[in-house]
Amino acid sequence: MKETVLIDKEYITLGQLLKHVNIISSGGVAKHFLAENTVLLDNELENRRGKKIFPGSIVEIPGEGTYIIQHESSEDISEETR
Repeated sequence: MKETVLIDKEYITLGQLLKHVNIISSGGVAKHFLAENTVLLDNELENRRGKKIFPGSIVEIPGEGTYIIQHESSEDISEETR
């Protein structure tokens, strides 16, 4: 499932994204989640919870979904937008 995630700032961290899309319940769980699960940022393995993710990036989490990061003012808004 692909989902567009709109952000209103310059970037979102990977830990913030995981919490925003309800994969983790709190930021403190991010480090453990990333140690135990595969997360791809623009097709590259990523495990740093503080990694900055900018609009245009794609985060893939096998078994969870694919998240396309867009700036809130983007014209490209779909029904799956959060």
